[in-house]
Amino acid sequence: MNHILFFGFGFSAQALARKLDSRHWRITGTSRSAEGAAAITAQGFEGIAYDALEEIPASVTHIVSSVPPDAEGDPVLRRFAGQLARPFAWAAYLSTTGVYGDHAGAWTDEETPLTPNTKRGRRRFAAENGWLALQASTGFPVHIFRLAGIYGPGRNQLVSLRAGTAKRIIKPGQVFSRIHVDDIAGILLASMAHPAPGRAYNVADDEPCPPQDVVAYAAELLGLPVPPDIPFEQAELSPMARSFYADSKRVSNARVKQELRYQLRYPDYRSGLKSLLAT
Repeated sequence: MNHILFFGFGFSAQALARKLDSRHWRITGTSRSAEGAAAITAQGFEGIAYDALEEIPASVTHIVSSVPPDAEGDPVLRRFAGQLARPFAWAAYLSTTGVYGDHAGAWTDEETPLTPNTKRGRRRFAAENGWLALQASTGFPVHIFRLAGIYGPGRNQLVSLRAGTAKRIIKPGQVFSRIHVDDIAGILLASMAHPAPGRAYNVADDEPCPPQDVVAYAAELLGLPVPPDIPFEQAELSPMARSFYADSKRVSNARVKQELRYQLRYPDYRSGLKSLLAT
């Protein structure tokens, strides 16, 4: 039986876990707290508090890490790098397209130089380098996945509109790429079937667009008024939300289609949002 260990069991990790057949997979996820670990167990998986995990079980064959780096680097590498220098079937590090920085709306692909311009992007860039260095020195079979803006059940503009919190923030020239969480899981499964350790993949759909377009379409689907435009300079945003507007680029997904032979289930935000209407 395969045994997959998730360092961090968030939105994307849970989507992949749900796609794995429990008859052939043992699934373990870590959480920052004992309460979080109990919640993982309540979902039917094995949950463990990250601080309580003293060593990686010998039975683990696959690893997915989505733990965000901190000021000192990647916490998983700091703690477990010495235990990763043994055979594994496959591993994934979930990064962000923020490592590319700002390209004024131009297309980027995996060969585009990485020039992050936010603290979050720079930390992810350093973490990617740490995982790739481990792969180069030990053969640890890590694959880098650079995720665009993630949406899916319970986390989308339909939810925001129903709650009355959706905003149409207008920043001229701003373009985002995004990805449905089910396609993240699908791409990870495709990589397991076609491993290429050390390879990086953009995880984005086919249609980058201004964020206000997504809000307007979601309002149309719900039959609700489109929220008024808010100039970016006047928007009340958290530091995290504001950091997303520091980068404008279109992210190419050609590599996952060509090398992993993956066909997107939701190739654009319209098909993705339509699928979420009943959730």
